[in-house]
Amino acid sequence: MTKLGPLGATHTALDTDTAVAAELEELGYDTLWLAGGQGNNLPRITEVVRGTSRIQVASGILSVDRVPSASVASAYAELPTGRFVVGLGGAHGPRPLATLGDYLDEIEDVVPRSARILSALGPRMLELARDRASGAYPYLVTTDYVASAREILGPDRQLAVLLSVVAETDVARVREAVRGGSLGFLAGMPGYAANFRRMGFTDADIADLSDRLVDGLTVWGGFDAVVARLREYRAAGADQVVVPLDGLPREWWPDLVKALA
Repeated sequence: MTKLGPLGATHTALDTDTAVAAELEELGYDTLWLAGGQGNNLPRITEVVRGTSRIQVASGILSVDRVPSASVASAYAELPTGRFVVGLGGAHGPRPLATLGDYLDEIEDVVPRSARILSALGPRMLELARDRASGAYPYLVTTDYVASAREILGPDRQLAVLLSVVAETDVARVREAVRGGSLGFLAGMPGYAANFRRMGFTDADIADLSDRLVDGLTVWGGFDAVVARLREYRAAGADQVVVPLDGLPREWWPDLVKALA
């Protein structure tokens, strides 16, 4: 796995249209992160890698509870070296660290540490990402969190941060959009809720999806304001910021690459 470049992207159209992936590659995006959802998106990853020529394609994230390790190893072995970034997470049982560790053992001989990245939030999971993978891929975090994660990972591991980005200058509309999105669901997940608390949010913030919580976890505004905020995450220690392009104006797509280069 080559070093992560400064800008990655997610886009739901990638699930149906490889041409979108080729367009983003041409624009200069460094990594395409394909969400695993509740299933196995290895066939889609394979199709996108083969439909493009140089961009890295990352699974963001394959659930180790749902996708067999043998399938991951097989897909990785069949694709060009350096093109498939194996993003892993989704260990929701009573021993998530041990579950992930066992899974990494099973793919060790085929997928090198340099090609693995973990969906890590808490300190112990970040330590596992440091010790057994190329780095971490957290979501819904503050810049202070990024700085603390960088301390745990150290200077030689990669930190790609998936952000919630809303192209809207009206804060009331921003909050409405975010509360109606994934935040409401994820706030009820124990791992995310615990991480919100570690970042200083209260139980009331989490239960009510308070303005403080929404504002702290969201990048929003016009183009210049969004770019300035993305740069703050980079300055805090993120090697790569990952933006969901679905809700962003299409004319922003090339301009984001230039602004974050």
